[in-house]
Amino acid sequence: MGSITRREALKLATALGASLAWPSIVLRPGSRPIQERRDLFAHGVASGDPRPDSVLLWTRRPPESGNAAIELKVEVALDPDFTRLVSRARTTVSAAADWTCRVLAAGLESGHVYWYRFVDRQGFASRVGRTITAPREDDEGAARFTFVSCQNMQMGACNAYRRMIYEDERRPRDEQLQFVLHLGDFVYEVTWYPEDRPQGYYDRTLKDIVRYPNGEKIADFHVPTTVDDYRALYRGYLLDPDLQDARARWPFVCMWDNHEFSWKGWQSQEVFGTVKPAQTRKAAANQAWFEFQPARVAQNGGSLERFDAPRVADAPITQFDSDGLGQEAGNLAAINSLKINRTFRYGRHLELLLTDNRSFRSQPLTDRPEAAPFKLRQFPFVVSEDITEILDAGSSYGGGHPPATISFGGADLPNPRKDGPPLSMLGATQKAWFLERLRASRATWKVWGNTVAMLDWRIDFQNLPPELGVHWPTTGYALLGDDDWSGYRAERREILDFVRTNGITGFATVAGDRHSFLAGVISTDLPPKPFTPVGAEFVTGSISAPGLAEAARYVTKDNPLRPIYVHEPAGASPGPAINCSLMNGVRASLALARSNDLRAAVAERNPDNAPQLAFADVGGHGYATVRAASDRLEVEFVCIPEPLVRSPDANGGPLAYRVAHEVRLWRAGEVPRVQRTTVEGTLPLVW
Repeated sequence: MGSITRREALKLATALGASLAWPSIVLRPGSRPIQERRDLFAHGVASGDPRPDSVLLWTRRPPESGNAAIELKVEVALDPDFTRLVSRARTTVSAAADWTCRVLAAGLESGHVYWYRFVDRQGFASRVGRTITAPREDDEGAARFTFVSCQNMQMGACNAYRRMIYEDERRPRDEQLQFVLHLGDFVYEVTWYPEDRPQGYYDRTLKDIVRYPNGEKIADFHVPTTVDDYRALYRGYLLDPDLQDARARWPFVCMWDNHEFSWKGWQSQEVFGTVKPAQTRKAAANQAWFEFQPARVAQNGGSLERFDAPRVADAPITQFDSDGLGQEAGNLAAINSLKINRTFRYGRHLELLLTDNRSFRSQPLTDRPEAAPFKLRQFPFVVSEDITEILDAGSSYGGGHPPATISFGGADLPNPRKDGPPLSMLGATQKAWFLERLRASRATWKVWGNTVAMLDWRIDFQNLPPELGVHWPTTGYALLGDDDWSGYRAERREILDFVRTNGITGFATVAGDRHSFLAGVISTDLPPKPFTPVGAEFVTGSISAPGLAEAARYVTKDNPLRPIYVHEPAGASPGPAINCSLMNGVRASLALARSNDLRAAVAERNPDNAPQLAFADVGGHGYATVRAASDRLEVEFVCIPEPLVRSPDANGGPLAYRVAHEVRLWRAGEVPRVQRTTVEGTLPLVW
């Protein structure tokens, strides 16, 4: 079997809070009849974090009555009928972990498909799950996976997973996906009870997914406050049949983003208007994530049977280190109670590096009071690029010479961060770990599972024609938000300079969070500054959460900027003019509004607006597939129509479009290029 020894596997399983399933020389099917009872295992089965010799298995089995612990048998086989058993193990579920369990199936062969199930003492079994171990590090085959994010079950359906399964089942075995990388927002903790918002959200009807046993109501929505609340959230989401089918077909590699804890959370703090200490909620969120996601993450001080949450209290943070990390003891205990940064090697051509982009970040500019004077109220969804750079960099701006004042709207305002440290997303410890792993990697492709995007998406509002009557208050470009790497520009520059200085090639990032499909190259700067790409980035649209194109439809009709966001041809449905604006600039979108001719509009493009972008669709839903081979990285975006309701079709419903891009492997000193290779369907206002 695999190279790991039983003793090593037992030690690893203990560290991961898991039971151990180890191969036996002779295993035969048991004599007791086994009956599948999915109703008793209502939240399905899952596997996660595959290695060449092992994978974690998961299920949840609550009792029909009472509160006594339940013993389960785990079976792993080479066939779905379990006639060729590989291993058996026993594990226990109890109320301490909300009746969930984690089992490390170890001693397996690399690159193999295995089947598994959980069986109780009465012979009642879970559904059968399928999982796949990773290939050996020296395997020359191409690595294939899909990456997804942002599945808001309350506002939409998981049709993307059904499409993913449908297509994968029809591929040859050696072209099938090996795993699913979930880049966060697996759940959405902000929940509207339908009676509190009968008008719905945008044009979407709200589904009654979860009711928090405790919870807090803020305005017209509810947020979790205890571990039982976060557990209820996962239980509600995992009742979805398409998500269950996906978790039963592939191993998942999961990261969290913000909604696994709090919408505008950073470290252990929440922001709903003002910063609110939430150390107890962060610890509870970490515990629920650990219980419901089969991931190779070690809890801090936990035991084999349960997650031992740290004892913390909600307290303000008053002291920060030079990277913006709050030094309050409860904050440090909460954010360190579960560390999820880790790496995976998939054969010779792929190393996947995963970072936690939420737990250690300094407070984002979006919610800092000192950024309030620079808000752009007349310009929806955007911030100023040049002001963001100044505020983010703090005392490091301009080589350590930040301006005392900032020009904004014809006035010189004091620079509130001229003496502050630059913002950090990763924190010093995690950043050092990441950069060292990146430098040490010998894989062809070093792919960063980045959760939030690096690509700037910007609009040249400084080029608005005077007759529009709207004046952009700075000389630079606009950025669509500053909550991701667009707002942590100094640290982004540090990382990309590291890539360049160390001659690292085959560097790419895959991201979610933006509810958009984006493809392009990443650079420390864009025109008019020097544009020198050092890597590629691909961002996936959301599984179901609404995107910016939906929000843009609500830019008021009397706003002269509406044509920058929404294209409204006579007799047709509105289209995402913002796609055209991002790719080509404001004058192209204004020309599109006049002519309804995309080709003519693109003729008026600003070539400096988006040289980094090969593709942008801010309204796309679906998933992205990746093929990492010896000479190229290929990424395909599979876009479906807005998934407002569950499709009755076996394939998950129709496609909106399919578009593929590739980046050829480059040598040190060369510039990476992302090129579009195939298109199926009609791209939404993208030339």
